[in-house]
Amino acid sequence: MNTTSDMINPKDLISVSLILFSVIDIIGSIPLIIDMKKRGVKIESAKASVIAMVLMLLFLLTGRPLLSLFGVDVESFAVAGSIIIFLLGIEMVLGITLFRDDHLEEKTGTIVPIAFPLLAGAGTMTTILTLKAKYAPIDIALGIVLNTLIVFLVLRSSDWISKKLGESGANVLRKVFGIILLAIAIKIFRENFHLMTKVDLAELTKQL
Repeated sequence: MNTTSDMINPKDLISVSLILFSVIDIIGSIPLIIDMKKRGVKIESAKASVIAMVLMLLFLLTGRPLLSLFGVDVESFAVAGSIIIFLLGIEMVLGITLFRDDHLEEKTGTIVPIAFPLLAGAGTMTTILTLKAKYAPIDIALGIVLNTLIVFLVLRSSDWISKKLGESGANVLRKVFGIILLAIAIKIFRENFHLMTKVDLAELTKQL
């Protein structure tokens, strides 16, 4: 019988953590966070991080049953998810906005827009289910927890990080992780599209 530690794959854990880190893009969001603080928007770092983590873990646990309810298999969702990840990569590389709304008029930004949709938004949720087609749930869950810790530290240290990185440094990191996302999206699409078409051909053969 395997223990929890036996089930954890360090290589997969690192891969999942890096993918989630790229999609959440907390470093690339530092300029937005700083701007919100300058506008007097209150951000509670611990609360925002915990809420985002709970949302991501809940989606990790309930995402598959939810898909089954609509008659969608994980492979098909992974293909759709890879397209979303690809678009997120394009967003990061080209510096355009496709998925995010900046609710900067709010006096508190802890839940909206920090926890949702900035951290646990559509791109992140799609990525989590897409990862389930390739990685073990325990590795994804740990990747979520690790990224939550990073998010918390970044939110707490956003002023200091902004000064150290500068606007150009944050932009460089954003573009680098964008390119990584593009490569990951293409890989996920290729692997799951192959599986999806293989299943469809098998079903067609049975019908014939």
